[in-house]
Formats: sequence, structure tokens, C-alpha cells
Amino acid sequence: MFNTSYIEISRKAFRSNIRYLKKIIGKDVIFSSVIKGNAYGHGVENIIPLAEESGIDHFSVFSAKEANDALRVMSAGSRIMIMGFLDDAETEWAIENGIEFFVFDMDRLEKAVENARMLGKKAKIHLEVETGFNRTGFEYGNMPQLVEFLKRNREHYIFQGLCTHYAGAESLSNYLRIKNQIKLYRKFSRYFSRHELRPVLKHTACSAAALTYPNTIMDMVRFGIAQYGFWPSPETHMFRFRKDAKETSPLKRMLSWKSKVMVVKNVEPGSFVGYGSSFLANKKLKIAIIPVGYANGFSRALSNTGRVLIRGRRVPVIGTVTMNTMTVNVTDIPGVEKGDEVVIIGKQKRLSISISSFCEMSEQLNYQLLTRLPADIPRFIVS
Repeated sequence: MFNTSYIEISRKAFRSNIRYLKKIIGKDVIFSSVIKGNAYGHGVENIIPLAEESGIDHFSVFSAKEANDALRVMSAGSRIMIMGFLDDAETEWAIENGIEFFVFDMDRLEKAVENARMLGKKAKIHLEVETGFNRTGFEYGNMPQLVEFLKRNREHYIFQGLCTHYAGAESLSNYLRIKNQIKLYRKFSRYFSRHELRPVLKHTACSAAALTYPNTIMDMVRFGIAQYGFWPSPETHMFRFRKDAKETSPLKRMLSWKSKVMVVKNVEPGSFVGYGSSFLANKKLKIAIIPVGYANGFSRALSNTGRVLIRGRRVPVIGTVTMNTMTVNVTDIPGVEKGDEVVIIGKQKRLSISISSFCEMSEQLNYQLLTRLPADIPRFIVS
């Protein structure tokens, strides 16, 4: 009740994805489930329990807000790692609650040590090094200052991880750049070792890196998009298909998005449908109004180009997608009526609308579409 659409999350598909990815990284490598962006639109409250059922107890988020959301859901034995934003007060909160976090500049490192000293608890830090992505991370030229500070304050932190992030491991065009990043990461690692600073974990791989550059699989892998059943790119899929030729589709999509028909009505020839004049009926039409629009995550760019499934048939969106509704042409489908199921993403009978086709029509990345699905759309776990 009280919602115009809903999302189904497949437990079976998720378990299948985790088995496949664990097979790639091996049993001794930690699987960190990346749940930023409301678990890529799948819902943190759904994904954390499913992940824990599959033996995952490490979760990666972007911010303290996301970490706090995860804390409300996860079991006592699970751990959280914040990879992005933390202000000074949140750094204190993270240390107090035993939350791991990235440190990528001296300001954050100094604040972490200061708060750890004040609290009498060690900060669990993952030092991020800049290897060529040019976003966050310690530069190699700053190593003497960094190492000197770390040596002087050993009692106030746990060197939980040494990490970096690759600049587009999903694309062959970045091959040389990624190789150079791997080399520089190893140079950082050797520098720390020479000064007797050894991390508990070395981790650099995201989904794309783990799937295409096996030497990036170290002590832990941060799996994001792949655990939800999506290839980071067609190139990544092609690379794995060559290696896993016996498996037709090892990654399974978990998410289905559904609504129902709100109104069915007739439109006379020569009449415009919806706002403006983008669609003119050239014959008598039967149309259905669906209570999902761009405020609900269905892009306005899908006006006159989108598709949905009704009664096992693919039907076109006509006219302009509005804030809360879309109109579809059901002229050729007998018996469509109010209350009929509408599949926006997913399967209905023999047909399906995939996230990838949906994204292509709306000119979005699958990451964009998934994370823009409003959090207030109810999500249900199905078998």
C-alpha cells in the first residue's frame, strides 16, 4: 500500500553471483561488499542480510551516513569500511564505534590520531595511495613525512589496509594506465615494508579489476556492481567469457521493477497525447496510464522511446514522461485493464527488459540508473 511501484530482489541470483565471484578470488581473499548508493539501488536493508547469509562480513560505504545506515542492519560480527567522506566529528564517531576508514591526506591522519589519543582507542585506518587516478590518496613524494608521522604514533592506530583505486579497469583503453598504477602501488608497498610498516590487508581491486587483472586480487576485493549481477563493461564481460566459456551467464540480475496500470482509455485520431505536441495519434488508440514518472526514477529521456511489459507484450511509451506518470500504447493488446501488472525492468512471461537496454534508451550508465532509484520505493526479497 501507499506506493505506485515496487522492486523485487532475487535471493537466488545474489547467491549465485557471490559463489561465482568467490570462485574467482579464492577462499582466502576477503570479499568486501560495496553497499554505497543504497547498495546500488537494491536497498542496504536487503543486501546486508543476504550478504551475511552468503558468508560476507565486510562492507564498504562512502560516508559516515552510509556507515550508520549499515550499522542498523548488520550483525554484530560484521565490519564496515568508509572509503570517502568523513568530517572531524565523524572521524571521532568512527573510532569510537570501531569502524575502519580510508585515510588519504595528512589532515585526516592527524585528526584520526588526535581522536584516537583522546578516546584511548586505536583508529583502524586504510592508507590510500595515489597511483594515477588523481582523486584521493597520498602522493609518493610525501612518503618521508607520512612514514615519520606513522612511526611516531604507532600506538594510536591499526594499519588495517594499504589501498588504491584504479582509473577505469573496465576499459581496454586504460590498460597501460592500470599497469602503471599497479607498478606504483607495489613501489609504495615496498617503501612501507622497508620502514617496518606492514598493513593487515593489501587491497586495490574493485569489480572490474578483479575480473580482468588477476594480479590485483590481493588480500581483499571491494566488489560493487558485479555482486548485483552487472558486468562493469562489455569488455569485462568479453574477457571473462573467454575464461568461463562453459558458463553462459555467470552473473545474474537481481532486480525487477514493477507497477500496475492506473487507467485505460481511448484516444481519437488527430489528438495529442500528454504535455505538448510530441506525440500525435494517427489512428484510434487505446492507452494505459502507469503511475511512475521521472520523480520515481523513470527518466524523462524515455519519452516516446521507452518500453514496458504488459500481459507478456512489449509496449511503447508515448508522449512525454511526466513527474509521476507515463503513458503507453496498448492498442494491440486485448483485454488490458486497470490493475494489470506492468514490468518496467525484469521479466514477464517470455520477454524481459534488462537494465542495460533500459540504460541505453535513457543514455545512462547502469550505475546511474540503479543508484537513482528512489529509496522510498519498497523493496522485497523474493526467492
